[in-house]
Amino acid sequence: MLAHFSHHLISALITPLLPFIRDTFSFDYTRAGVLISAFTLSYGASQLPGGWLADTLGFRTLIAIGISGVALCGFIFSFSNGFVMMVVLLLIMGFLGGGYHPSASPLISSIVQPRYRGRALGIHQVGGTASYFLAPLIAVGIARLLGWRGSFLALSIPTLLFGISFFLLLGAWGYGTLYQKAKGDERFSPKETGGRMRSLIVVILFNAFLQIFISSSISFIPFLVVDSLNRSKEAAAVMLSLAHSAGIWAGPLGGLLSDRFGRIGILLFTGLLAGPLILLLSHTSYGLSLSVVLVLLGMTMYMSMPVTEAYVISHAPSKNRSTFLGIYYFASRGGPGLMAPAVGRMIDTRGFSFAFNMAGSLFTAIAVACATVLARIELTGNKEGS
Repeated sequence: MLAHFSHHLISALITPLLPFIRDTFSFDYTRAGVLISAFTLSYGASQLPGGWLADTLGFRTLIAIGISGVALCGFIFSFSNGFVMMVVLLLIMGFLGGGYHPSASPLISSIVQPRYRGRALGIHQVGGTASYFLAPLIAVGIARLLGWRGSFLALSIPTLLFGISFFLLLGAWGYGTLYQKAKGDERFSPKETGGRMRSLIVVILFNAFLQIFISSSISFIPFLVVDSLNRSKEAAAVMLSLAHSAGIWAGPLGGLLSDRFGRIGILLFTGLLAGPLILLLSHTSYGLSLSVVLVLLGMTMYMSMPVTEAYVISHAPSKNRSTFLGIYYFASRGGPGLMAPAVGRMIDTRGFSFAFNMAGSLFTAIAVACATVLARIELTGNKEGS
């Protein structure tokens, strides 16, 4: 949990500090979207080699780089003097962080029984969620005193030191090379593997689209609060934290429910709920209505994460588990980087309501299609099994 918190802490500063950075460099929404994309695109793309490296070289070094390497880029980022330098540093930051998740999730799964896998991954999710929940509040508080540069500077140094310490602790605990085979791993027959592979692909696509559309929409909440709802930057940080606060309880809850009642039902629930919630963003006002929608959006996003990870780990071949996780993280973490500039452009030209309505409508259609296909695959599999 602490490693996950540290891994996301520096990158979680980008979105809440965008209004401050915008004031320094006079960015429009499109350029703000490019800054978001610079990190998310490289972060997503690096999941693929990160997953392969975790399967071949082990996870200890990749986890350490995913913490300390990101922190080092955040330290240098605090001295940025222009848009180009910021984009380059965020690209490097994303690349260095790509090995963490394909390494950490299989490590956790290897030390718990399959019946506890969902809740274990949900507990791990709390660490990452806590960073996105606390980072806006801490970052804006520091920025009021020391500016946005001071926020990156003050938080990157302890994060860098923790990453080095955790690297040494993993070695001392005996996790120096490859993780062991997960308890309860199975060898599937060709027929079973084929069915599992089809459902695996649909699940990865389903949750990847969910992460893409929710993350891209939430990224512009600070601008919505400041520019459209005429509230302070502190108020914008609070709203952003509300969205991420849901993950503190939604991740463990989703993992627990999926362990008891199955993964597919939880995925269908969160996926079919997300689209209408994005649509509601354009029909809320500052206060209770916006708060409720953001908490529910955060719930759908974070509840589905450990459930999808557990599903991938359970259905992917054991020797390629991290590789498949890398594919999932590539799509779900990198996808928002493709969409954020498009959302920013729509806001620049048509406004917030148009952008949220388009995103919500499109994802609702995608979710219904994916849910229909997934339900057919599951029903076909159950009939064959019976």
